[in-house]
Amino acid sequence: MKIITILGVRPQFVKAAPVSRIIRSELSEIYIHTGQHYDKDMSDIFFEEMSIPRPDYNLAVGSGTHAKQTADMMVGIEQILLKEKPDAVMIYGDTNSTLAGALAAVKIHIPVIHVEAGLRSFNNYMPEEINRILSDRISSVLFCPTQTAVNNLAAEGIIKGVYNVGDVMCDAVKYYLNKSAEISDREHLKHIIPLFNSKAQLNGKWYLATVHRAENTDSAEKIEIILSAFSRLDGTVIFPVHPRTKGLVQKVLQNNSYKNIIFCQPLGYLDMLYFAKKAQKIITDSGGLQKEAYMINTPCVTVREQTEWVETLNGNFNILARLNADDIVNKVNNTKIDASEKREYYGDGYAAEKILKILREIKL
Repeated sequence: MKIITILGVRPQFVKAAPVSRIIRSELSEIYIHTGQHYDKDMSDIFFEEMSIPRPDYNLAVGSGTHAKQTADMMVGIEQILLKEKPDAVMIYGDTNSTLAGALAAVKIHIPVIHVEAGLRSFNNYMPEEINRILSDRISSVLFCPTQTAVNNLAAEGIIKGVYNVGDVMCDAVKYYLNKSAEISDREHLKHIIPLFNSKAQLNGKWYLATVHRAENTDSAEKIEIILSAFSRLDGTVIFPVHPRTKGLVQKVLQNNSYKNIIFCQPLGYLDMLYFAKKAQKIITDSGGLQKEAYMINTPCVTVREQTEWVETLNGNFNILARLNADDIVNKVNNTKIDASEKREYYGDGYAAEKILKILREIKL
């Protein structure tokens, strides 16, 4: 079987790493990197430190409106599919790269395999939600990370080709957490490269924060609300700045000084696992990071109205906060987890092996 895998953003590199490591032992796989994340720190470092095979094709589409970015990807992907003639296309998650790969493939009658299918936030204002729904609808094989995801698909009438294999990100966390632990504290700390003349210092107690979703980053006013909340916390906030938010952060810093926030370059996956594991709490709007927080037992506050990873909310391991400084600070300072509620919702770390086994057995 010959599979073409579509990747475009850093969470997809993380998810693909354990799957590629397993399926390439028996199947042929070709990578297309759409270039949706075009910053070196958001892309190249993942291939280097996670030993992910280099892309066979790089479309380098870069930024743009949703329509233009998706269209440019579809044109480039279709040309490669017609040339390579794969047996199937594998997509991950819920990005524009995901939808572009699914649409390009299904239009020329190539089966689509969706890894991380069935997630729903039930908020159609999120671009990711539209990408999920459409990708699931046109996929032939749907690998779900949880039973909740299977149930979501069943509620929409999608029951054929659906498999609960567990979460491939659980595979990645278990594998790379050990590799992260092999690196000294000093080496991890060296990788925090401050931006904007940041004066904050690590004092042994820190929070890890990320912000990138459109609903939180479409104005300087929203960034200022989030940063003002960070400034009121009782420890240093490590804040790797996403390229999407860099300009807005710079604008906010023209009129404000945040002495406890380290604004730094995006971190590699091993460094992120290190700082996440040792953080007092994680504050994020990332779906992947809130789930990783659950897997490594670090409490998390998610600055969103809802989450597709509903299991993480049990036991207060993950708490939703409004885009309001008082609410964010209150949730960070006063929410306690109930360890007795912890469950292994996301599988046993062998999702990739289950995916390979199913691909061996089915006929596409």
